[in-house]
Amino acid sequence: MAQFQEVMRQQLETSMHAELEKLLDTATGVDKEVSRKDFDGFKKLFHRFLQVKGPSVDWPKIHRPPEDSIQPYDKIAARPLPDSLADSLNKLVVVKLNGGLGTSMGCKGPKSLISVRNENTFLDLTVQQIEHLNKKYNTDVPLVLMNSFNTDEDTKKILQKYTHHRVKIHTFNQSRYPRINKESLLPVATDIGMTGENADVWYPPGHGDIYASFYNSGLLDQLITEGKEYIFVSNIDNLGATVDLNILHHLVSQPNGKRCEFIMEVTDKTRADVKGGTLIQYDNKLRLLEIAQVPKAHVDEFKSVTKFKIFNTNNLWISLGAIKRLQEQNAMDMEIIVNPKTLDGGQNVIQLETAVGAAIKSFDNALGINVPRSRFLPVKTVSDLLLVMSNLYSLEAGSLTMSQKREFPTTPHVKLGSSFTKVQEYQTRFESIPDMLELDHLTVSGDVTFGKQVSLKGTVIIIANHGDRIDIPAGTILENKIVSGNLRILDH
Repeated sequence: MAQFQEVMRQQLETSMHAELEKLLDTATGVDKEVSRKDFDGFKKLFHRFLQVKGPSVDWPKIHRPPEDSIQPYDKIAARPLPDSLADSLNKLVVVKLNGGLGTSMGCKGPKSLISVRNENTFLDLTVQQIEHLNKKYNTDVPLVLMNSFNTDEDTKKILQKYTHHRVKIHTFNQSRYPRINKESLLPVATDIGMTGENADVWYPPGHGDIYASFYNSGLLDQLITEGKEYIFVSNIDNLGATVDLNILHHLVSQPNGKRCEFIMEVTDKTRADVKGGTLIQYDNKLRLLEIAQVPKAHVDEFKSVTKFKIFNTNNLWISLGAIKRLQEQNAMDMEIIVNPKTLDGGQNVIQLETAVGAAIKSFDNALGINVPRSRFLPVKTVSDLLLVMSNLYSLEAGSLTMSQKREFPTTPHVKLGSSFTKVQEYQTRFESIPDMLELDHLTVSGDVTFGKQVSLKGTVIIIANHGDRIDIPAGTILENKIVSGNLRILDH
C-alpha cells in the first residue's frame, strides 16, 4: 500500500510539473522569469503537501513553553532605554503585510487604502508613525510593503503622495501561485494571464511567503548592505502594531552568543480569540500551533482559555541575516495550510498557504513577549471600524491610544448586523460616531440609523424587526437599553 501511494505521489508531482511548464510556455520576457521563480516555490510547497497527511502535530508531544521563553512585557519595559536609541532604530526596517483587498468590508482595491480615522487610511497612519520616529530621533527607518498581485498597482499609484515625507518606501510582491483543482490536483489556469477565464485561478499564498519573496526580490540583500539588521513585521490593518522601543532595545542588546533571531508578540486570550494561534513547546523548540493543525478530538481543548492562555498577534521582530541564512540553506520550515475555495462557476479548488509566524521554530533563540492588548487592534470588520473611529481613541502622530477618560482598559464588544457590513452602508447610518466612552456592549441589527451626538452607555441592544426602521434622534442617550421595532424607549 505504501509503495502504491508513493507511485501515485510521484505521478501527481510529475503531472503538476508538466502543467506548470505548459503555463510558463504562455509567458514571455520578465513575466516568464518572475513566474518561474514563483513556480519553484510552489513546487516545493506542493511536494510537501503530497508528503504530509493528517494533523501535523502529535498531541501528546505538546508542552507548555518554558517560563523564560515567553517574557512579560513589563519586565522588558522595566529596563532603561539607552541614549543611543537612534543607533538601534537605524538597524530597523518596518514591514507591513499589504496583500489583502477590502472586499470583506465592501470596498474595492487594497484594504490599506480604506479611511479609518479623520480621513486617514491605514497606509497614511503607518507613514505618519514612521515619519514621526525619523524626525524625533533623526533616523532612517524605511517602510517596506509586501504587496500581492491584487494590491501592487493601486498601492504604487498612491505612494507618489508620500514623496516629500521623511520615509523611504520600498515594495516587493509576494508570489502568485495557481489554484489547484480539488479532484485532479492540477492547476485550474490555462495560461499565465489574469483576465477573462483566468481572473480567479491565481492566489497569493499567505504571509508565510514573505521570506522567499523578500529574498528573491533582492531587497533583503540591499537592506543588509545598508546596515539594517531587523524587520518589524505586522498586518497593515492592525492599528496597534507600532514600533515599540522597549522591544527593539531588548532585541539589539542581547549578547552575540544568545542573539535572539525572532520575537513573536503574544497577548492574553479572551473569549473572542479562542481560534487564535498559540505558542507551544514541541521537540524542544518554540512553535506556533494553529487551530488547523489540531486533531479534531482536541479542538475544544485548544480553544480553552485556561490551558492556552495567549495567542499570536502577528507582530513579529525578525533578524534579516537569519532570513538570508535560512533561505540559502533551504531550511525555512513552515506547516502547510490547505485552504478550500469554491470559484464563481462552482468549481472546488484548494490553495496551499503558509503563515509567517509558523517559521518561529527555524530561528535561533526565538522568544515570545506577552504584550498589552493595546498592541492588537485589528480592523477586520465594520464593527472594528466603529471602535477606532470613536472617542475611545485619540490620534497622535499616526498612533491610536485609548482615551484616559475611559475607566476600563478593555474595548466594548460591538456587533453590527448585516445592514452595516459594507463601509458605504455603515457611513450612511451614522450621522456622527456615537460617544462610546462608557459603553460595555453594543448589538445593532436591522434598519437602524443614528443621529448626531448620540451617547451609548453600558449594554445597549437595538433591533429593528423585519420591515421596521429605527431612527435614533440626535442627542439621544441610551444607557442599558433594549430598543426594538415594537418598543421604542428613547431617553433624551
